[in-house]
This record gives sequence, structure tokens and C-alpha cells, in this order.
Amino acid sequence: MLRGRRFGGFKFRRQVPVQPFILDLYRPQAGLAVEVDGGQHSDPEHAARDQERTAFLSSQEIRVLRFWNHDVLCEPEAVASRLWTELHDAHPPPDPLPPASPAGEGDNPTGND
Repeated sequence: MLRGRRFGGFKFRRQVPVQPFILDLYRPQAGLAVEVDGGQHSDPEHAARDQERTAFLSSQEIRVLRFWNHDVLCEPEAVASRLWTELHDAHPPPDPLPPASPAGEGDNPTGND
């Protein structure tokens, strides 16, 4: 879903090192990490490590959005909706550039050649 800018043109990088961790997916422009967690993450010890990881990444100004593997596989529309909302609410896309002036116009603001 996120490969090749297929998700609204947003580019995500996979397996990005942010020492001492490796992020599943990362969009640097938004400072957003997407982590896809398997069942082992429900173990209290593992969950505590995940909280420490999230706190560290937050200190690096990286927001973490977590999804369960099951949700990614079985409810991709809900995952996409949440990700879309996060990308647009926290970091809306930039305003489009104004149209370029036709050739020759606007090059000389005084009107004197």
C-alpha cells in the first residue's frame, strides 16, 4: 500500500536505522514512523520495551504510529484511513504553488525595458 508513492504520493522508506532501532517504515518529511507489530508485542515485557522505544523516538521528534499485523492484513482500509488522517492532520500538504506567469510577464516589475 505504501510502496512507490501509491499512498497519496507520500514516500515512505523501509527499515530505516535510527540508532539503536530500525523503524519499519519512516516518512522523514513528516517525522512519522509506522510500526507494524506482531503478537509478541502484547507480552508485557515487550510492550514495556515498545514504550521505551516510542519515548526515545519522541525525544528525536519522531512520532510513532503502531498497527497490529492482523489489522494491516485484515483491515487495510481502516489502517489507511488512520494513516491518511495522521499525515494530513499533523502535517497538511503544502499549499500548491501559484501558477507561473506567462513568458515575459512579471520579469520586469517597473515595466521599463
